Amino acid sequence: MYIAMNRFKVRPDSEDAFRQRWLEREVLLKTVPGFVSFQFLQGPAKEDHVLYASHTVWESYEAFVGWTQSEQFRAAHAGAGAGAGQGKVLTVGPPVFEGFKVLQNIEI
Repeated sequence: MYIAMNRFKVRPDSEDAFRQRWLEREVLLKTVPGFVSFQFLQGPAKEDHVLYASHTVWESYEAFVGWTQSEQFRAAHAGAGAGAGQGKVLTVGPPVFEGFKVLQNIEI
């Protein structure tokens, strides 16, 4: 199992546009082999940003790499970085990627 996360520092005045962009997008992950689950997370607010994260779970690292090389990935990330068609930058800096091999998974 592999977990891929991107953390985003979203400008407070761009939070609504950022959330809308994520929540109203076409979800292509479900069409990719090895995809397990996705979570869109809101974290703490700081003075200059609100922390958000995208969190995907994959059957394996290889499945994640397959996603990053797929047509679905290219389509999902077309126009990334621009604000909801307005050309406005919504974040403070680029997203920060973190990938994790799952060493232990305990479920109900």
